[in-house]
Formats: sequence, structure tokens, C-alpha cells
Amino acid sequence: MQYLSDDPVRLNTDGTAILAADQRLLPRRTETITLRTAGDVAGAIKTLAVRGAPCIGICAAYGVYISANAHAKEMPELFMQHLRDDAAVIEAARPTAVNLSWAVQRMMKCAAAHAAEPPAGIAAALRSEAERIHTEDIEICRSIAENGLTLLHDGASVITHCNAGALATSRLGTGLGPLLLGASRGMTFHAFVDETRPLLQGARLTAYELHRAGIDTTLMCDNMAAYRMAQGGIDACMVGCDRVAANGDTANKIGTLGLAVLAKHFGVPFYVFCPSPTIDRNCRTGADIRIEQREGSEITALHFAQPVAPEGIRCLNPAFDVTPAALITAIITETGIHRPPYDF
Repeated sequence: MQYLSDDPVRLNTDGTAILAADQRLLPRRTETITLRTAGDVAGAIKTLAVRGAPCIGICAAYGVYISANAHAKEMPELFMQHLRDDAAVIEAARPTAVNLSWAVQRMMKCAAAHAAEPPAGIAAALRSEAERIHTEDIEICRSIAENGLTLLHDGASVITHCNAGALATSRLGTGLGPLLLGASRGMTFHAFVDETRPLLQGARLTAYELHRAGIDTTLMCDNMAAYRMAQGGIDACMVGCDRVAANGDTANKIGTLGLAVLAKHFGVPFYVFCPSPTIDRNCRTGADIRIEQREGSEITALHFAQPVAPEGIRCLNPAFDVTPAALITAIITETGIHRPPYDF
């Protein structure tokens, strides 16, 4: 099987910039973009060149570091002000995925802990912290995959939504991790991949990753999931997520809620995979999760040769929806398999 040759986000050789796989271009082209400033990092996250909650967190952490490195020759007070300003720009890039704010806040706590050192010393500490966040994610994804694999049997058929593989995290991914890990051990699976309108992360990214890994993959439109479940033989739905509330309500890519409702109706287990930092213990329920609203042109024009809707039509384009905890069979993290009632 074939994994990505590099993590989707990493530092360049001299540590002055971030190299990121431009996920807007996949699967047609594989290109790397260079992010040199906080504005570059925020822009890449906002435009979905960098996406996936854990990957966003890693990119944000490296973004705080490259800001510190760029300002390391300034006087301490000016250095800290620029660092705080740049961190705020990065943190504001997208509102729903908690890993973004979690990573920025963790980096700024690191900066505060080293405040007595000169700017260059703070920058060095921030690089180490960002690399630690990255390494931790690789280890977390491996543990999530191991835990999730215990829920699947050889030959299992699953439905996925959006993308929760290596492109969204590091190496194995979350929601796709058990499939990729199992395949590496000789197990076989059949994945039915929701295209995930309007940005087509399932079609462009999940199908791309699973196909490269040699997993039997069938792409289908989002509104075909009910048809496929009604035929029987689906063993699980497997998704990642961008934020989990303390009660287990889960925000994930738009369309996840509909898939969960279908799974409940047809008696199919619905599994959510995420690292522990994606659980927001300060968020009481899903009603407290802010849902990002995006431009209508993503629906009407983005992936079409020409617009497919009347000019000027009003569009509703929430990037995420919230699946109630009651519809979730289990939430799988690196610490284990959590079942209802959820109390994080």
C-alpha cells in the first residue's frame, strides 16, 4: 500500500517557513505551497489549502513558531506584541475546528513560560513545542487506528464522509486510520465514499487516499447513502470530526448529521474518530458550537466548468453540522472507545 510521501504540513529545511500540500488541487495535481507569514498560514487555512482539524492545529502551531522566528531580532516587548498579533490572525482563520484555537493557545502558553528568555530563545522553545504537537498527532493517530480496528472484521464494508485520513492529520489519519492500518496488515475492506458536497473532500481526497492504499473503494453521491444502506451489508459509518462537546454532540463536515440519521434508521453503527484535543470540555453541548458559513459560489460554481444555478440565487452553505450524541454509537480517541452516555 502507498501512503503520502510527506506529512501534509511540515517545516522547510532551515525552519523559516511551512511546506504544505495544497489540498485544493488534489487529485488532479500534487503541489506544495510555502507559507512564510501568519497571513499566509491564516489564508491557507481559510481557503482550505490546509484542512482537517488536526492538520489545521499542526499548521497553526508551526505558524506561531515561524512568526516568532521572523521577529526574533526585535526588542522583547515589540517581539511579544508581534507574536500576539500574529497568533490572533491565525486563530481567527476558521471558527469551528477546536484544534486551531487549542494549538495556538498551547503555543502562546509555551511563549509565556519562556518569557524571561530573549526572543531567539522563545522562538527555539516554540519550534520544539510545535514539533512536539506534530509528533504527538502521529502517535495519537496510530492509537486511534489501533482502537478503531477492533471494531472492524476482515472484509467489512463501511461508509465514509468527508476526509479523515493522512491529509487531514498525520500519517494514518483518524476516521480512515483503521482502514489504512488494517490494509497494511493484509485485511480487506470495501469503502463506500460519500462525495461530500459542495467541496468534494470525499471524492477528491478520501477516494484518492484509499485508492492509493489499495483499498476497494466505491465513490457515491451523498444522496445515495440511504440507497446503499437499504441494500444491506454495511457494517459501519466512519467519520472524523472538528469539535466534540462535553456531552458527546459532534460537529463535522456538513452532511454528517444526515448520514447519522440514516445509520440510526438502518441499524448501522455510527463511529466518530478524533484525537482528545478535538474534545472541547468548555463547550457544554452542540448548541454552543459556532458553525462556519461559507460563500455560496462553492455550491454554484467552484467545481463546475460553468455555473449550474441561476445568477444571483441565494445560497445556504454551512461548512459543518452537529450530530447529537444520541445518534453516535461510539467516539474513538487515542485513549479508547467511548460509548454513551458521554461525559467528557
